[in-house]
Amino acid sequence: MGQLGGLPLLEDLPELDGTRVLVRVDFNVPLHIGVRGKATVADDFRITAALPTLRRLLDEGADVVACSHLGRPAGAPDPRWEMDPVRERLQVLCPGVGLMENLRFDPGEKANDSSFVQRLIEGFDAYVDEAFGAAHRAHASIVGPPRFLPSAAGLRFAREVEVLGGILEHPARPFVAVVGGAKVADKLEVLKVLATKVDTLVVGGGMAYTFMAARGQHVGSSLLDETHIEACRDLLDSGVRILLPTDTRALEPGGTFGPPSGGHGPRGSVKVIEGDLPDGWTGLDIGPDTAAAFADVVAGAGTVLWNGPLGAFEDKRFARGTRIVAEAMAHSPGFTVVGGGDSVSALDELGLADEVDFVSTGGGASLTFIEKEGHLPGIDALRLAPNAPRG
Repeated sequence: MGQLGGLPLLEDLPELDGTRVLVRVDFNVPLHIGVRGKATVADDFRITAALPTLRRLLDEGADVVACSHLGRPAGAPDPRWEMDPVRERLQVLCPGVGLMENLRFDPGEKANDSSFVQRLIEGFDAYVDEAFGAAHRAHASIVGPPRFLPSAAGLRFAREVEVLGGILEHPARPFVAVVGGAKVADKLEVLKVLATKVDTLVVGGGMAYTFMAARGQHVGSSLLDETHIEACRDLLDSGVRILLPTDTRALEPGGTFGPPSGGHGPRGSVKVIEGDLPDGWTGLDIGPDTAAAFADVVAGAGTVLWNGPLGAFEDKRFARGTRIVAEAMAHSPGFTVVGGGDSVSALDELGLADEVDFVSTGGGASLTFIEKEGHLPGIDALRLAPNAPRG
């Protein structure tokens, strides 16, 4: 059916001039609290990603109202998560677009309550989903409106589906996936799917130590999930080429790590260790030989998907591996995709976000898209909308 088959796009909506359009956006952005307690948007990437869709709807004569969640309010109003700072930023970037109060102030949002859906869509003529980052949630504002209103994927939403679906279905070869991050449990199902798609699976970050233990290595005091060692061993035995760290940048026993805080930096000596880690030593980044090997694989790839940092990059002592692989991504002649989350933060810090072909807004949604091979509640709901293409 193709990546976009059956997915209604903006051109599938009826004439919009004079209509009211509800746009579900993902404006769950980080906030900065100033010295007088005033909150401002610290990073507007998710807002700017929605602007082409919002501006197009305005240009077509629609009255546009956006809605989003922000933070984790417990189904009730919470002044910490009011949309005012987001609304202020939106009015600077795209005047004329309204923004509702935080959807999660109502328990009906997360509960997918039908009466909340009806209140949400009252007075609207059409619905656009531009919140790919929330498409893996079966919440009222995601799956409810397409049952009742002509609906469409926003420009960015459709591009996310096209790019992520494309690299799963027909990637340029060799296809390399670089997967990092701390917890192997969070990404094991994604790794299982990727193992059936890629030519090489590169594993780094804290999750790599469970794979290394499954291979029989001693990992010292590094992050280890003993409940998933067997699953990692099965993946290592599956036949796919998996690259693991051969050397590690490790912190001595009793050392601390993390960003500087209160004028005091983390302490403890760091050294590169090949193979097994001694007792008490904690691996916090890939070593130089591993970084070079990973970068070589990335440089020779036709398609690269990267999700998750390769070390504790918030501590500059353990950022080198992530930086080297990010630079290899930026210079790779292949098609490069960064799958949201901390990888995007790392690229931003390194000034390389504009050097890769596609940066997903998805985070968890990107991973779930891969795990479910394209089936997310938000995508499936749009394909069932009354105006969705059939056949």
